[in-house]
Amino acid sequence: MLPAGFLPDPTAFYIQEIGALLFGLVFFFVYRQSRAVYFGLWSIAWVLRFLAAIFGFQLLRTMHAGWLAPYATFEFAFVIVLISAARAGFASNMKDWRTVLRLIAILPMFVALVWAVGRSFGIEAYHGTNAIVLAAVYLYNFRALRQRGIGSKVFRFSLLLLSAVFIEHAMMLAYLYQHGGAPAWARYLHNEAYLDFVLHCVLAFSGMAMWSESQMDRVRDLGSELARLRRERAQSRDLDHLTGLLNQAALTRRIEDVQGLEGVVAVCDMDNFKDINDRYGHLVGDEILRNIGHLLQASIRQSDEAFRWGGDEFVVLFHNQVGEIARRRMTDIEGRLREFQVRGLGVLPITFSWGTAEAAGRSLRESLDEADRNMYTLKRLRAGANSGERPPAR
Repeated sequence: MLPAGFLPDPTAFYIQEIGALLFGLVFFFVYRQSRAVYFGLWSIAWVLRFLAAIFGFQLLRTMHAGWLAPYATFEFAFVIVLISAARAGFASNMKDWRTVLRLIAILPMFVALVWAVGRSFGIEAYHGTNAIVLAAVYLYNFRALRQRGIGSKVFRFSLLLLSAVFIEHAMMLAYLYQHGGAPAWARYLHNEAYLDFVLHCVLAFSGMAMWSESQMDRVRDLGSELARLRRERAQSRDLDHLTGLLNQAALTRRIEDVQGLEGVVAVCDMDNFKDINDRYGHLVGDEILRNIGHLLQASIRQSDEAFRWGGDEFVVLFHNQVGEIARRRMTDIEGRLREFQVRGLGVLPITFSWGTAEAAGRSLRESLDEADRNMYTLKRLRAGANSGERPPAR
């Protein structure tokens, strides 16, 4: 089964074993840090490869076919686990990799077949076949992995290169067996251990790079999520929960902003809101305020701002707008409120007084005071009125 005069190479054996332990530890470390099943399965695979190398060395040392069965068993288990890793993918759950482990059921038949091949054609036939199988498994992992980043690209390139190298191993073993003379193929078998060790080193450390990139992606995602939560918290802090408009605290900060406002300030206040609360109750009053908030928000541009100043009083800031258009917008809102309907009560016309002021060239506080005075002027006219007169321009 082995060529005469061949002696196993202890150095190649130690390199295989040290490499298997190193790669197993690297992938186990990455698995502990990432909890990605993909890396955990690679760690298990290298433990199996470590055990397989022990039996493979005994096979070469004793030249006894009995060592071929355990050697092939652990090599086959190594292949199964790598297929399972490819099926699991770079994820933190098991997905469907367990279905691949059903291949274990054919293990006795496989071992018997390998033993028969080894007895009939020699150990070189087994190694050639095993090299083809490993090439297919590495290629499968290459195609299955779709992680982004430089580390992932290097990892996938290492898998592709290993697949090509194992194909080359199979071809060289076949050629040396046919033309190389004993024990040329067996010496090549040891020489390939050095090349495999280098390529697997690249694979292991690119796996660590892939994990590092995934951690950096996770940190960036957490940073983005934290920034989003902060924005939502800031928005929630500035929102009036009943109307959905900005609240009085937000308006106070806006007034204190030294940049001021280029546009128009509008102040509006419901007429006789206390009477509505007394007659229909506070729930109806809250529904009215909520709908006024929604109406104001729907009636302004995204660049404009609407605030609940307090109670039933509201402020609208029309940015980069002229007074005529702002007054027309407020008139439209007033008209829509006259058709307001309350659930269970039908149409309940709502009126409110409003006033505007041009904000250009002065502070927002001054403009707000003027709009507030104009609004109360209108309110007084309506309260004492004489109803045939049309209210003056505001």
